[in-house]
Amino acid sequence: MIRIITSNFIRFVLLVFIQVFLLKNIGYYNLSVPFLYILFILLLPFETPNWLLFLLSFLIGLTVDSFYDTLGVNAAACTVLALVRVIFINLTVQRLSFEIEPEPKLGIMGFRWFFFYAIILTAVHHTILFVIEDFSFNDFKYTLIRIILSSLFTVFLMLVAEFIFYRQKER
Repeated sequence: MIRIITSNFIRFVLLVFIQVFLLKNIGYYNLSVPFLYILFILLLPFETPNWLLFLLSFLIGLTVDSFYDTLGVNAAACTVLALVRVIFINLTVQRLSFEIEPEPKLGIMGFRWFFFYAIILTAVHHTILFVIEDFSFNDFKYTLIRIILSSLFTVFLMLVAEFIFYRQKER
């Protein structure tokens, strides 16, 4: 458990720094806003205990909330993201392969699995985030367009980041 925290601390700080100081000001008319910081939650090792996963997800969401001046919106979306991550991994990854493939990275799990993993979890996160942020269904089309475009932009940045640090799995 200590290894999980120490090895991912740098990733936590780096992704929050990139999100707050670089990506906060990038967007296309508020329709496509990237939230790359959720990559931290997606890349946590499989053996991360659920209580630690939820705690770290809440903390990274709360950290981003403190810089974005949103009152817990990112923390709530990240906590739901952690729940969906647990469900998705339990449905798609066998327990025996946790020792062989310890992390859900592109180089370890393969492009197809990682792409579906990233797109589904990002869409869930953005749906929760934008629905809580708008808190109404008056502009449902606008919210839906924001969810789709922001999810695509975020997944694109995730894939770029993963390809930059890509390591092919050893056979």
